[in-house]
Amino acid sequence: MSQETTQAGKLGRLARLSTAMAANTAEIPHLEGPRGRLDKILTEALEVAKQQAALTASKQESTKRLQTLLTEGERVADGLQKFLKEHYGLRSEKLAEYGIQPFRGRRPKEIPEAPEPPETPAAPK
Repeated sequence: MSQETTQAGKLGRLARLSTAMAANTAEIPHLEGPRGRLDKILTEALEVAKQQAALTASKQESTKRLQTLLTEGERVADGLQKFLKEHYGLRSEKLAEYGIQPFRGRRPKEIPEAPEPPETPAAPK
C-alpha cells in the first residue's frame, strides 16, 4: 500500500476509509465511536481545504493588484523625480535627499598606454 504525500491524496484516502466504514457499520459496531470522530475530522478538513482554496484565489488577486499598484507608483515616482530635477537642477545636492543621484560630471576618459612591441631575438646568419 503506497503512502499518500499530498494533502488532496490524504483527504481522498480518509474519505474512502470513511465511506467504506459507513457501508459496513453492521460488521464493525465496536468502531462506531472512532468512525464518528473520523467523520467529524474529515468534514472539518474539507471545510479548511475549501477555505484554503478561496484564500489562494484571493492571494492571487491581491498579488495582481499589488503588481498593478507598484507599476503605477513607479510611473508616478519617475515623473516626480523628473519634476524635482527640473525644480532643483541636475547638479543640486538637494536631489540626494530624495534618493536621486545628482549629476556630478563625467570622468575624463583614460587613454590606454600603447603596449610596447615585443623584442625579437636576432636571427643567426
